[in-house]
Parts: sequence; C-alpha cells; structure tokens
Amino acid sequence: MNSPLVTVGLPLALAVIMFGLGLSLTVADFTRIARTPRVVAIALVCQVIVLPLIAFGLVLLFGLPPILAVGMMLLAASPGGTTANLFSHLFRGDVALNVSLTAVNSVLAVVTVPLVTNFAIDYFDPSGGADAIGLQIGKVLQVFAIVLVPVAVGMLVRRFSLSFATRMERPVRIGSAVTLVLVIVGAILSDSGAADALADVGAITLVFCLISLTIGYAVPRLLGIHIRQAIACSMEVGLHNSTIAITIALSVIGSIEMAMPAAVYGVVMFPLAATFGWLITRRRTPRTVPAE
Repeated sequence: MNSPLVTVGLPLALAVIMFGLGLSLTVADFTRIARTPRVVAIALVCQVIVLPLIAFGLVLLFGLPPILAVGMMLLAASPGGTTANLFSHLFRGDVALNVSLTAVNSVLAVVTVPLVTNFAIDYFDPSGGADAIGLQIGKVLQVFAIVLVPVAVGMLVRRFSLSFATRMERPVRIGSAVTLVLVIVGAILSDSGAADALADVGAITLVFCLISLTIGYAVPRLLGIHIRQAIACSMEVGLHNSTIAITIALSVIGSIEMAMPAAVYGVVMFPLAATFGWLITRRRTPRTVPAE
C-alpha cells in the first residue's frame, strides 16, 4: 500500500481526529481517575486483557484467514474512542468517566496495540515471515507520533485558548471524519479482494461488538459498580477507536485486508450500541453517582 491516499491521507486524518480529542481534554481528565480507581481498573482490565482474549477465541472459532485474524486482534487491542462519550451521554452514563478512560486508553494503546498485534502476527504468521510486517520499534514510534502527539498539541491549544478549542472541536471532528471515510473507501475500492474480506468478517465483528458491550456493562454491575458508571464502561469497552486500527493496518503495516475487521466494526457498532443502550436503560432511571 504505497498510495499517497493511504500513506499520507490516512495518518493525517487520524492525526486530526486525535487533535480533536486533545481539544476536549485537560490534565484533570487524567488525574480524575484517582477518585474512582476501582471503576477505572475494572474497565481497563476488560479493555486491555479480556477483550483480546475473547477476540482470539472468536478468531479460532470462526476460522478466519490469517491476515483477517491479525486484523481482529488489532481491533480488539485498540482503545475506546470519543464516540463512547456521545453514547454514554445519550444513555445517561458517567461521561466524565468516559473522558478519563479515553484519555488513559489512548496512552496505553502505544504499548498494548503493538504487543497484541505482534503476538497475533507471530501466532498466525500471515505472510510466512512475521518480521516482514510486524510492528517493530520504528513503527511503534510512528504509532506514538500519530496517536499521542496530536492529542498533546490539542491539549496545549485548549490550555492556552479555551474559546478557540471550543469553537474548533466540532468542525475538526466532522472534517476529519469525512476525510477518513473518503480515504478508507478509496483504499478499499482499489483492492479487488476487499469485498471477499468484508464478507468474511461481517459476522465475527457483530458478535465481538455485542460481547464487548455486554462485558463492559455486566462485569462492573456484578462487581457492584453504579449503573451510570457501568453504562460508561460498557460504551468505552464496546466502542473501539477503529480509526487507529485501520490506520495501523493500512499505513503502518500496509495491508487492506488487515483493516477490514476495523472498517466493518466501525459501521456495525453504531446501531448495536444504540440498541444495547436502549435495552439496558429502558426500565431504569439512574440515580446520582454516589461519592467515592
């Protein structure tokens, strides 16, 4: 994948998206986790450990081809995205918790995504030589640059010009999302095997999304977490930042097929999250979150 559309356009779109995330964050969003450490720990364990294990089991169960299997693992390792904040707000979740989890997850992803992806590459060995497409140190630094640096810049802009950050947050999100869609569609249309790959991952991404949302809600509730925080965890765990997975697959590793699970997931997660949120809240009226 040496097309400028992918090698330049996709990382640029992701950088702008992460810059938009930075415009909505403050240092307090990172430090706030100290006030609810138990909830944060539960959500992070579900996100970082449980989901990759579930994705691995699903990949073996569905018998995915090796490249798509690695793509599923890459998706499972990706952090929650800003979409989780929106859905949490719609269904009366603890949005402040979502923002904090998104901030922490975005930092952790620099370590967890390469670890999980390289494990999957070594296990499934899609090219007959894992070293050829793995995330080596240079590529890990590339991921760091396109994920964390724009976030830091966005936070600095917000720190020194809150009014500008507030005005630009929405236009940046919309513009970057449109650019991202155009780049991904262009890349898929240029690959003759993309349609087959899309058909192969439709069912598994749907099942994985449902399991992610369910685990993100059920585990905190079983451990005594308040419903508003459980809703926040569900959306954070269930709605992955598929943009990161797509960018790594296309522009860092250079495989359209590997990006297919994240591309399909980015579509199916919206109606599934909306339905799931409605089901878990339709008979409940959440109370104020108790102080911890």
